Amino acid sequence: MSDPSPPPDAADVMTLVHEAVGGLELDPGEKRGIWRFVQRELPYLWSQRTSYFILGSYRDPYVRRLRSVQNELAKRLGAYPFLMGDLWELPTDRLNAFDITFTLLATYSDYIVGVFEKDSGGEAPELGEIDDPPYFDKLYVFPRDYTWVTDTNLTSRHHVIQAAVAIAFTDALTDDEKREEIASLVDRARGADVDITEQDVWATVRDRESDGSEPATYSWVHLNKFRKFELHDRCFPWTTEEELRTAVSKLPSPTPRPAWERREEPR
Repeated sequence: MSDPSPPPDAADVMTLVHEAVGGLELDPGEKRGIWRFVQRELPYLWSQRTSYFILGSYRDPYVRRLRSVQNELAKRLGAYPFLMGDLWELPTDRLNAFDITFTLLATYSDYIVGVFEKDSGGEAPELGEIDDPPYFDKLYVFPRDYTWVTDTNLTSRHHVIQAAVAIAFTDALTDDEKREEIASLVDRARGADVDITEQDVWATVRDRESDGSEPATYSWVHLNKFRKFELHDRCFPWTTEEELRTAVSKLPSPTPRPAWERREEPR
């Protein structure tokens, strides 16, 4: 196999790589591996397609939700949604391949989509990498069961369901007490003009019980980062997988849409 040649913007790529490895000098074999990765994967990000770099846990069942997000985005004409785990692995024993690959993908992707269901694992350091420039403006976060800790108002179905799930899974209450607490919660929510019923709440609780997933919990650091994106209208909490798929529709769509798609149907 012939050695890969540097791309036209090799200088920009190498600047990013050197930042990712802390300025270490690369040997010829490492450079060849980086050029091969660039030739294989970055053309998809440099194309006219709109790229979505999807982050989250690759462990089951979390990875199934990442695939669900990927499938939803793939329905968009001109979209290229991808997980880093599906791409060619950078061959290096000495360097941190993750740092290099992550930096290149996050830099050249149009949007970064973070799906969070817990405060540990691979997605934890990723959140710390991308909540500041130069990645902040392209990042959208989708944290499961998130509600800002100081928000005590029942202002939406999500707030009510998140609170109800927390009540249903606590060990501090009996079953009767849980039913009473949730009934009271729904009454207060309906009094605040939230369109929800006890049946809606318990349906979600039963779904969570059937798939064995307890409410997601996050550290104070995670909650503050989610709040930062919430204040910028780029945080979309969810409770069920259906809600996650619906929330994904809030992401920016590929632009511009083709002329034939923008034409109105004849009346």
